[in-house]
Amino acid sequence: MSCLLVLIDHAEGTPRKVSLQMLTAARRLAAETGDSVAAAWFGEDADDAMEALGAGGVETLYWWDDPDADAYVTLPKVEALEAVLDTADVSAILFASSNHTKDVAARLAIRRDGGVITDVTDLAVEDGTIVATKEVFGGATITQSKVADGKLALFGVSPNAFPVEEGDGGEPEVVDLDVELSESATAARVTDVEKEASADRPDIGEAAIVVAGGRGLGSEDGFELMEELADVLGAGVGASRAATDAGWYPHRYQIGQTGRTISPMLYIGSGISGAIQHRAGMQTSQNIVAINKDAEAPIFQIADFGIVGDLYDVVPALVEELRARTD
Repeated sequence: MSCLLVLIDHAEGTPRKVSLQMLTAARRLAAETGDSVAAAWFGEDADDAMEALGAGGVETLYWWDDPDADAYVTLPKVEALEAVLDTADVSAILFASSNHTKDVAARLAIRRDGGVITDVTDLAVEDGTIVATKEVFGGATITQSKVADGKLALFGVSPNAFPVEEGDGGEPEVVDLDVELSESATAARVTDVEKEASADRPDIGEAAIVVAGGRGLGSEDGFELMEELADVLGAGVGASRAATDAGWYPHRYQIGQTGRTISPMLYIGSGISGAIQHRAGMQTSQNIVAINKDAEAPIFQIADFGIVGDLYDVVPALVEELRARTD
């Protein structure tokens, strides 16, 4: 039987939220294609994740239990995926649409004559073929695409495109992979990893709620207010390009066409006008709240709820009300 393979993105033995969301997508597709659901785990510490993977519907786990999985850059994961393809009949691969895994998928597609579709927000089966929905041209156009018949299909799934839904499966069968790396795969070694301080806030790429600030904050001090609101909501904090270019917030939190793409359940933007470059990175959010004193700001065109007013009046009142309701 062929399988839909999910490349598990994980940290310290725990699957990231996007991985569990991809398992939901894989189960939905498998119900129509007749495939089984399999997963690939590259690196150590998969033992503690078996229950979560089984609950996600994984029937078979292809595990490369080797520190080399994280000791080098990109190519080891490509060659490990090739080992899975040599072992299993894989009809399609789902991977998290991040910069690193996009690189892995692209290199694998070249080696195995496959097709890659990234930043996917929905997957469906039409006439036995998986069709991917995504936004292009800065979000101005929604497209539906599929990989040509006979080619390996690789789909990069955007965070929060699917919910996390548990299945009724038990622990998966484990297939140990023996990967012999090529000389080129070990040419670039990871020499050091520096973890970024995040003040215990969720990463904006996976957060269910994101609070973002823009030029309208006026200075970097305004982000203290954004962080205060985020901490009340348990949210991640993002910023527009104007704010990061001004040095008010680190560039790694930039949302937009040249920054991060997010799809939270709730996005709250304060002092952000809504230029198309920013909208390209957040307009797939399920609920959009915009706070801006300019009633003609473009952000209101896509907002589900809009508040026209001074954010320095609105946000403190919002924080006070939220705290009163949670105390």
